[in-house]
Amino acid sequence: MEVGHCGYCAIIGRPNVGKSTLLNRLIGQKLAITSRKPQTTRHSILGVKTVQQGQLIYVDTPGIHKRGDHAMNRYLNRTAKSVLTGVDLLLFVVEALSWVDEDEAVLESVIQSGIPVILVVNKVDKVKPKEKLLPFIAELSGRHRFEEIFPASAVSGENCDALEQRVIELLPEGEKTFPDDQLTDRSERFFASELIREQLIRRYAKEIPYALTVEIERFHDEGKLYRIGAIVWVERPGQKNIIIGKKGQALKEVATEARLEMEKMFEKKVFLEVWVKVKKSWSSDENALSQLGYGE
Repeated sequence: MEVGHCGYCAIIGRPNVGKSTLLNRLIGQKLAITSRKPQTTRHSILGVKTVQQGQLIYVDTPGIHKRGDHAMNRYLNRTAKSVLTGVDLLLFVVEALSWVDEDEAVLESVIQSGIPVILVVNKVDKVKPKEKLLPFIAELSGRHRFEEIFPASAVSGENCDALEQRVIELLPEGEKTFPDDQLTDRSERFFASELIREQLIRRYAKEIPYALTVEIERFHDEGKLYRIGAIVWVERPGQKNIIIGKKGQALKEVATEARLEMEKMFEKKVFLEVWVKVKKSWSSDENALSQLGYGE
């Protein structure tokens, strides 16, 4: 059997630079939920892409950040930094024309890891004219010896094919790790909870998205139908009332949108029931985090 290139490539960066959108673009379908709000990604997600030249195993991560020091923030940073061991290549994603203290903190972690890194300057579709990128890229090129710097747009796909080709070239030679048809290491149960959380994050502003999580209580495969029961956990009764809405209308709309996304992803009919419950200060409690799936 011909040996191609195969390896792990972690996508890292501060919150809200487009890491999950880039994963979805490179894989060619939606795996990671996205929103315009920071810290949407709470778990590392594996995305597997098998191509003629080999197999690329991307790892999407939460944003490395300096905001707050309660249990959830510590969990997110631990999860993100844990991928800096055991991968073959890093894609360090930054936002075009923006470099802040959190980018500097990510770069320090990258340098300490000693892992080869490609710098991806994302969201270049928003930069007009493109010449404005040149001094920014020149300045970044002096900060570290990157394997390459790619101006790209995860939204439009600009330069993403060339980026993928470079990733393949930099991965080690070896046989495939996963079967050709495997896309991820995560279960459909996991994606069901994430798709509900995505709809909630997109719908609600300010603090509510950070005070909620979703637990799948029931996931039954009935052949042509998945029957799913989910709990949305919040931290205060007022948040519960907002999410449920007047006569339950807001929650009904969230459940409908999430169900449609599930049917698209699972290619199967879904019957979805969603309840909202209160677990006081769960995001600040290490034990509660662990019970709700935010373990080591």
